[in-house]
Amino acid sequence: MTFAQTPPPPYTAVIFTSTRSAGDNGYEVMSARMVELAAQQPGFLGVESARDGLGITVSYWADESAAAAWKQVTQHVIAQKRGRDVWYDDYQVRVATVVRSYGPDGLR
Repeated sequence: MTFAQTPPPPYTAVIFTSTRSAGDNGYEVMSARMVELAAQQPGFLGVESARDGLGITVSYWADESAAAAWKQVTQHVIAQKRGRDVWYDDYQVRVATVVRSYGPDGLR
């Protein structure tokens, strides 16, 4: 996976932190499908994800309304329910506004 190619701030970040329950139970397939589906939504900017016991997925959106609209997409609602019922022992969602972004090449 590579870094999401985001525009200069401001934009919205949805940070999903989780611990998984045992077994796959279709998780990998649904996870890949959600990334594909999110990429088709208006305002989607990119996603970054890592898991090593604790999983962190950050999706980037043009603004908070685009992120909120993604939360209501039917297939995503189904995945959220499955996550609560089967895939996650615990999770936390945080929504933030990115006001500054920089890397080795400096501030954007």
